[in-house]
Amino acid sequence: MTQWSFITNHARALVFIAGHSDARLRDLAAALDVTERTAYGIVTDLEVAGYVIKERDGRRNRYHIQDHLPMPGTISRKPTIGEVLDLLADR
Repeated sequence: MTQWSFITNHARALVFIAGHSDARLRDLAAALDVTERTAYGIVTDLEVAGYVIKERDGRRNRYHIQDHLPMPGTISRKPTIGEVLDLLADR
């Protein structure tokens, strides 16, 4: 049977980051079952879109989700990232 996911890797990354703001890209890649290069690309996409801010903390990065921003591409009232993460993540 073909494996597929109802939720995109970008959304899954947001859920993971919401619960693990100090996680390494290696941790994110393992959680999503993707390569570190793919995880980097996902985080970069989220940064460019403004949904994630990366902050350098010594030798590590910390990620901050901008949960006040609306979800992209919604048809009706735009729920915020935070509202959706509250449904998907235990944060």
